[in-house]
Amino acid sequence: MQFTLPTLKAPVGIAVVAPSGGPLDDAAVVRGLDTLQRQGFVVQSYYQPEQRFQRFGGSDEQRVAQLHAAASNPDVSIVMALRGSYGFSRLLPHLDLDLLANSGKVFVGYSDFTLMHQAMLARGRLSIAGPMLYGDFTSDKLSEYTLSQFIQCISHQRHQVGFSCAESSAIEVQGRLWGGNLAMLTHIIGTPYWTEVEDGILFLEDIGEHPYRVERMLLQMHFAGILEKQKAIVLGDFSGYQLAAHDRGYDFSEMLNYVRSVVDVPVITGLPFGHIPDRASLVVGSAATLKVADQQAQLIMDYQL
Repeated sequence: MQFTLPTLKAPVGIAVVAPSGGPLDDAAVVRGLDTLQRQGFVVQSYYQPEQRFQRFGGSDEQRVAQLHAAASNPDVSIVMALRGSYGFSRLLPHLDLDLLANSGKVFVGYSDFTLMHQAMLARGRLSIAGPMLYGDFTSDKLSEYTLSQFIQCISHQRHQVGFSCAESSAIEVQGRLWGGNLAMLTHIIGTPYWTEVEDGILFLEDIGEHPYRVERMLLQMHFAGILEKQKAIVLGDFSGYQLAAHDRGYDFSEMLNYVRSVVDVPVITGLPFGHIPDRASLVVGSAATLKVADQQAQLIMDYQL
């Protein structure tokens, strides 16, 4: 299957949609849209504050309509999620995923948006695990790293992420890059929305999940035979949890030691991706090379524009 990323034509039009959680502050959304415009993008927001429903960025029907409308807009090249949190799962049975995949748009986001990456992966389309409007473009201090990663990613046919890791053994593997939020991936295993890559490079991240919960989800993927089919597993940020006295030394490192003892695939840590301010952009579905030596890693993504 040939994976392609649509050619972006200047000026680049970005549509902002809210398929998951609603923003915590609507005034921040206005600031974020202005920030995108000042970066040179032509911006259109499909999120409407008056449509907020419970914790979501609109009713299920309204959020489906946002995605379909953005995908059908000829002036839009990129469709960016406003926020993650929760809500995309409810849309899956109602989305025209073929329409979205064949729209020629580049879909960008992370966290709950992992489900969109899975849908595009199943249809041979590249997408970008990258920034979202809320948080990345609404803060007073924009992360130069996050922005530069995003711009480089959408402007070239090769994108690289270098990072420090704890592993010193020399590794070099090639495979299809895929993954995202660990909880969202395990959530859809065994459903029609699950897409699996064999001989891939699987990247994972999560927020607020205690090490035992991370272990449990990784073991679920292991028991399902998914992890053993990979060339490497690359872990991003796993923070936001709190250990308890009864953990008695069972922390993330000990959990990782155990996982490595039962999974016969290299597990690399330190990828700057997840619920962190300085976040890499990753082309999901790209042909990737992972090189590790002397506690330094380089992830190289090649994709056809």
